[in-house]
Amino acid sequence: MLDLARVWDTSNRTTVLLVSAAITLAIAVVDWWTLPFVSLGFLYLFPIILAAGFLPRWAIAGMGLGCAALAEIFSSLSKSWTRLTLETLALAGCGLFVAELVRNRRMNIEAQERLRVLVETSPAAIVTVDERGFIELANRAAVEMLSPRDGKLVENPIAAFLPELHHALRWEEAPQFRASMQCHGHRGNGEAFMADVWFSTYKEGKHPKLAAIIGEVSDDSHQNSVVDGGEAISLGTRELEVLRLLVQGLANKEIAAKLEISESAVKNTLQQLFTKTGVRTRSQLVRVALENYRNLL
Repeated sequence: MLDLARVWDTSNRTTVLLVSAAITLAIAVVDWWTLPFVSLGFLYLFPIILAAGFLPRWAIAGMGLGCAALAEIFSSLSKSWTRLTLETLALAGCGLFVAELVRNRRMNIEAQERLRVLVETSPAAIVTVDERGFIELANRAAVEMLSPRDGKLVENPIAAFLPELHHALRWEEAPQFRASMQCHGHRGNGEAFMADVWFSTYKEGKHPKLAAIIGEVSDDSHQNSVVDGGEAISLGTRELEVLRLLVQGLANKEIAAKLEISESAVKNTLQQLFTKTGVRTRSQLVRVALENYRNLL
């Protein structure tokens, strides 16, 4: 399918402006030649739309006025300042609207390119996961860390490397949330490692997706900080409420506001959760929550 947006690529500036001028001239000649029969002034809209992607606003307004004047000169109707004004507003307005669309598209492309360069050059491993649980984008650091067998991460299931990320994507589908966790990972060569993961869910259209920054934990002292036997310990209502908001990435103050309790009460509840689950950090607690309390949350 033809991508019409490519017409306004900056490399086409000279060509498009020349084509726009030629079309304007052709319309004027044909309009003059058919003067007694039909007015073709409405066709000036097309060269204005073409040129609008490259002209400043004042030039678009001037082109609209010039084309409206040509349409009025070669019109078989009696001259009217009101009609000239309305034609000018219509032509210039359409041109300015197209110019804004083109300008916004260029800004989006530039922003995406800057983001792509930033991600690709980042020393941190960064991946995005689509709604199927497959890796959609991955930078060089992620490839080096996860070491896929074929050397490519894209289109591989994230569950093969970080199973908990796949569970996090499937578990939370409605509101966007941010969280961190520490979990076990697997490289493509079968080697296991412990990873700190900071991730955020988002939606692209109707499809839930996930973006994550992955860091390898060099200290193995916390690898066994999980619930004994992998079984979930019974938690109270308040503890579950606090745990649910913690997984969503809320700070203590935000949790207190949501539950309408004091911040000290939140801290006390978190301390109880640390004691019950045998972990020492919030990221480890989030991991335990995703592993053992997902259904309750």
